[in-house]
Amino acid sequence: MAGGQTSLGNRVSTVLARKLGGELLRLRDSAGLTQPQAAAALSATAAKVAKMERGWVPFRDPDILALCQLYGVDDSKTVDSLLHIAKLDRERRKAKGWWKHSPNAGALAEYIAMEDVATRVRTWQLSLVPGLFQTAEYARALAVSDGVWEDPDDIERIVAVRIKRQARLTGETPLQVHAVIWEAALRQLVGGPEVMRAQLDHLLDMAELPNIHVQVLPFRAGGYPCIGGAFNIVSFAEAGAVDVVHVDTIASTVWVEDTNEGAAYGTFFDRTARLSLSPHDSELLIDSIGKGKQAWPGSSL
Repeated sequence: MAGGQTSLGNRVSTVLARKLGGELLRLRDSAGLTQPQAAAALSATAAKVAKMERGWVPFRDPDILALCQLYGVDDSKTVDSLLHIAKLDRERRKAKGWWKHSPNAGALAEYIAMEDVATRVRTWQLSLVPGLFQTAEYARALAVSDGVWEDPDDIERIVAVRIKRQARLTGETPLQVHAVIWEAALRQLVGGPEVMRAQLDHLLDMAELPNIHVQVLPFRAGGYPCIGGAFNIVSFAEAGAVDVVHVDTIASTVWVEDTNEGAAYGTFFDRTARLSLSPHDSELLIDSIGKGKQAWPGSSL
């Protein structure tokens, strides 16, 4: 589904709410019940049930428990999973995270909100250094080359958003990140040789953190499972919480909310990681390119 968060009047549909609503819809269908019958169990209207199943409203725990009882769901793990997702969704809806006050966060705001409560991110990148590892100069060069922002102040705000995200990499509960990067991203001269040299040095510094796992997929690997495009797989601490896949295309953002499809992305990521260099050999390649031992195409290094 395109767009992580969409609005209808004063209601908001979020990724997690749509996931939860879809699961409740599946359980209702399996039980052979109608929306009016579900509404009767909640002393509500069928319209409310429809909004819930579409993710337009936050979920109350008593409503979830009542519906689970009506649908004959007695597996405690299933019920707990639904309650966990509802709790996380409510927290994200009312969160006053710093990204809420950044007008230039744009479509990235929903992803940042999710990243802020995540425990692990697996990211596959074809042409860019992952945003969590970008230097200010690299991020600035990307914003300038994008052509969308012309005001220097807007560009600096975009850079600030990208840099501030990186606070999740340190602290008491740092985000676990496994990044697999195609070699092309290391050789693309974003901002010029000096900017790239500093960026690759920073990437090596990040790779030294215990919660960061960096691998490079070399050109010589040939064809690979993730050749279709870049994506991020976001995981959460809650037991039974479903991974969410974020795919950022040129014109839109796509969220993969289906459990089976999400698992397929995880399989593709793992296969690509197995084709990639080990973390040690990846660092050697990054260092070699950064020091000019393997010159960038078209550069004088």
